[in-house]
Amino acid sequence: MKSVSIITDSNSGITQAEATRMGIRVLPMPFLIDGETYYEDITLTQRDFYEMLKNDHDISTSQPAIPDVCNLWEAALKESESVVYIPMSSGLSGSCQTAMALAQDYDGKVQVVDNQRISVTMRRSVEDALALAAKGYTAVQIKEILERDKLESSIYITLSTLSYLKKGGRLTPAAAALGTALRLKPVLQIQGARLDTFSIARTIRQGEEKMLAAIEADVKKRFGGMENVANLSFDLACTDNRESVLALAERVKERFGVTDVHIDPLSLSVSCHIGPGASAITVTRKTPEAQ
Repeated sequence: MKSVSIITDSNSGITQAEATRMGIRVLPMPFLIDGETYYEDITLTQRDFYEMLKNDHDISTSQPAIPDVCNLWEAALKESESVVYIPMSSGLSGSCQTAMALAQDYDGKVQVVDNQRISVTMRRSVEDALALAAKGYTAVQIKEILERDKLESSIYITLSTLSYLKKGGRLTPAAAALGTALRLKPVLQIQGARLDTFSIARTIRQGEEKMLAAIEADVKKRFGGMENVANLSFDLACTDNRESVLALAERVKERFGVTDVHIDPLSLSVSCHIGPGASAITVTRKTPEAQ
């Protein structure tokens, strides 16, 4: 029996097939679409999700059912002494707090990590957890390290449309109408627990440049400077537009002198609020103990 099992949810961008290769478990996030429940990467594909989103189906996110969470933990505990569970940020969903409450019934065998990440930065946390477990760190120690480093990442997202922010009540109709008339592209940021407005761009290209400049500023001010890029991970995420971000990946490589830029679909839990055509750039400080 191994010491620690790693579990995350599908907001990490890790598919079920990838989870099998990595030796982890991924809890599929549920979605209500026209009143019917679907599960990400199980009964809901990326293609189907965006097709229904574009056709104005009624889509909303939902917390995982408690039995689904517990069953996944208990299956892992048959193979290992403890579990590290890494759900999406508590600032973006109540599922993290629910998991923390459930874990109290497991006598310390389940450690729920709230390191306030989502998408590719959350994937990095999962990879760090795997590396730490392989090095012999306990579940408690892994939780402590990941939560210590929870703010060591940044995400910036450029949207192609304001429609979905308006639909979700995050913009007034008047503001959305004005923004649409002026063809404005909002740039959002996730710093820790919150998704906030960062800037406004006139074009997607300008939005990408604002994201690149923001990431560079974070590298210089928060992450040790440009001379420290070897200790940072640069990643991209997108909503139904992978081909369009390939050129952006090349700009990231050129600007920061890196050769490896990972690209994932952005979490569907975020995508349903921002719509297709969005792109995101992230930077994450590598966890020293996991290297």
